[in-house]
Formats: sequence, structure tokens, C-alpha cells
Amino acid sequence: MSVIEGDSVTLQSNITKLQTDDLILWQFGLNKTLIARINGVAKDISIYDDVLDGRFRDRLQVKNQTGDLIITDITTQHTGLYNIIISGKQKISYVFNVIVYARLPVPVISRNFLQCSNCSLLCSVLNVRDVSLSWYKGNSLLSIISVSDLNIRLSLPLEVEYQDNNTYRCVLNNTNTNQTQHLNITHLCQTCSALTIILICCAIGSLMVVALVLICCICRKRKNTKQQGK
Repeated sequence: MSVIEGDSVTLQSNITKLQTDDLILWQFGLNKTLIARINGVAKDISIYDDVLDGRFRDRLQVKNQTGDLIITDITTQHTGLYNIIISGKQKISYVFNVIVYARLPVPVISRNFLQCSNCSLLCSVLNVRDVSLSWYKGNSLLSIISVSDLNIRLSLPLEVEYQDNNTYRCVLNNTNTNQTQHLNITHLCQTCSALTIILICCAIGSLMVVALVLICCICRKRKNTKQQGK
């Protein structure tokens, strides 16, 4: 069973209705640590969510009619084998293999503003493993890169022409889910002339701020000098 981090998972006992002589044990891991116990005779449900350093604390629920186990807000720490033992008129056991995948981040698209001949883009993500990063033009795959080990930064470049009317998207995916970031060409791929105007405006604004600071300093110095003369 493959699930995403943060989801709720229900492990079914395959019992339609709990009988009075049923005893159900839910165990986790290779050491078969007891995490829940349902006693049909005593009509009692016990949850042991403080075991294993409290990784299941406030995350376990049991359906009293069927004995199903519910894990809420699941994390990668809950990946593993879940064993259920049902003792009643007959003894039955099942094993669930639960794999929890970390929720993927949304890729970030940025531009290299030092390149003026074309629009040079970079799609990147941080701290991911067992994933693929891809560029798509419409529904056509342009490029792809994969990583299995934990990678601090995974990046994939793309170059497009100015005034390109095609749709581009960067997709991060693993075997269970994906995250997509769509490219806004109008926003990122401005021509160099437009960028030059923006840079000039920023430079002028910075100079004005510096000038105002200098004027304030000079005025304050003159004021202090006059006061000292008096």
C-alpha cells in the first residue's frame, strides 16, 4: 500500500462485524510491536500509541464494529509491516506492507538574467530523492533528469525564444505522485530592453535613497555644529 505523507490510512480486518469471542491484535514492524488490541469478550479496545518513542501518538484509531486500524496524519516513520492476528472461531493473520512517500515540493522556475540572446530558464527543487524532474512542451517531453539518493538541489535547464506562444511546464514526480509548475513566459521571458529599463529604474531608485540619506546626514551635522557654536 503506497500513501502520501499527511494522509489517513485504513487497514481493514476483513471482518464484517466483530464477534464477542474475537480477539484482534495489531502489530507493527519486524519485532511485531503491539499497537492495538480489541477484546470482543470484554468489549474493550486498547491503543498503545506511546510505543516506539511515541511515533504513533494521537494517530491511531480502531473501528469498534470491524476492528479496522486507522492511522491519521501518517509520516514516513510509519513505513513498514503491519500484522493483524484475529483469534476467534479460527485464527487468521494478515500482513500489510505500507510505504509512505514524502509529499513533493512544487518546482521553482527561475531565469538567468545575464543571458540576453535568449530566455535561459532553470527548474529546480531542494532535498528530494527517488524522483524525476522533467520539462514538457505541451504534452511532449523535452528533457528529464532522475535522482535516487538525497539531493540537496536538483536542477534542469531550458532555453526558449522570446515571444514563444507554446506552453511549458516543469514536473517533479515519483512513483506515487507529482507536482507541476507552469511557465509564465510573459512574466519571466522579458526582452533585454525591458530588463534594462527595469534595472535603470532600480539603479535610479537606489541612488535617490543614497542621496536622501546623505542630505539628512549633512543637515544633521550642520544643525549640531550650530548648536555647539551657541
